[in-house]
Amino acid sequence: MWIYLIVMVGLVAIDQVIKAAIVSHIALGASTTVVPGLLSLTNLHNNGAAWSILEGKMWFFYLISVVALIVMVYLLWRLRDKWLYELGITLMIAGTLGNFIDRLRIGYVVDMFQLDFINFPIFNFADSCLTVGVIVILIGVLRDDSFDK
Repeated sequence: MWIYLIVMVGLVAIDQVIKAAIVSHIALGASTTVVPGLLSLTNLHNNGAAWSILEGKMWFFYLISVVALIVMVYLLWRLRDKWLYELGITLMIAGTLGNFIDRLRIGYVVDMFQLDFINFPIFNFADSCLTVGVIVILIGVLRDDSFDK
């Protein structure tokens, strides 16, 4: 169980370091191409969710984040003997914490990864942790027909 806590703290730290680097090296709203036609880095301040859904409703994101963290910590403890679920939930907690820290500290989430080949919301490392965590849990559910055991 300690390894997951270490991974979680490490992922949150990586998220915060990336965000700090973007804010200090790229002007707000500016973009820098990393791989032409594929990926750019952008400094975007998002006070909503994907595509700026619920923009400005920070109280809602505070509430959802706290409730989600409580549920995920409970599930992490409840499923502590199933490594795939532990890994997925650890990733999801790290992602939730990374964005929650931004909202509490600066009032918005810093997003930076822009996929240039598709119309997709600009996202950050924490969002990636959340997405990969959901995929890992889905794989666990599909592999495990005894989820309730």
